[in-house]
Amino acid sequence: MKIEEPIKTTVEELRRLLDVKNLVGEAIETEDKVLIPLMKMGVGFGAGMGEGTSSESEGGSGSGAGAAAGAEPVAVIVLLRGVKGPDGVRVIDLRAGSTGRIIQELGSTVTDIIKEIADKGEPEGESGD
Repeated sequence: MKIEEPIKTTVEELRRLLDVKNLVGEAIETEDKVLIPLMKMGVGFGAGMGEGTSSESEGGSGSGAGAAAGAEPVAVIVLLRGVKGPDGVRVIDLRAGSTGRIIQELGSTVTDIIKEIADKGEPEGESGD
């Protein structure tokens, strides 16, 4: 019995999963900001094999390997267009325990995005008034 093949297959799949593209999200662009989501990832891996005989002296064997992964957003990098240096970069912590600060910091960004989407959807010369 060989355990190498299940382990090799599982490790190859983990390599595909552990890509920087899965930890640094695709940038979301607005007129005055670029938002870049950041994730954290946890991975578990296991493998095993065994052999045995039944009461009728029939032999058997088996092997297997498996892995699991999970990702969770932990921060958003906000790049302010037209603001150079450190003043143009903000990091918003999304982890538990910082909910009030998250809502406060994201409020203006979300409002800007919604306004931008609404402005693009309204044909020129028309108004909701």
